[in-house]
Amino acid sequence: MAQVTIYLDDAAERRVKTAARKAGVSVSRWVADLVENRTRTEWPAEVLELAGAWPDFPDLEELRAQTGEDHRRERL
Repeated sequence: MAQVTIYLDDAAERRVKTAARKAGVSVSRWVADLVENRTRTEWPAEVLELAGAWPDFPDLEELRAQTGEDHRRERL
């Protein structure tokens, strides 16, 4: 596991410590979770489980039918 050194001003350090304390985790764990969540390239399982949860939600063809025609692109 890698270690990373970061520099924070005093106010940012206080906010991080407060947030970690409220979350009930160490500052290191809080920052690691933040990095994990902000750099994730896949949807969380909770989001994937919502797929199809709204039976009346329009499908892709219905959504695209409402957008109209695309404009021609400018030539470069």
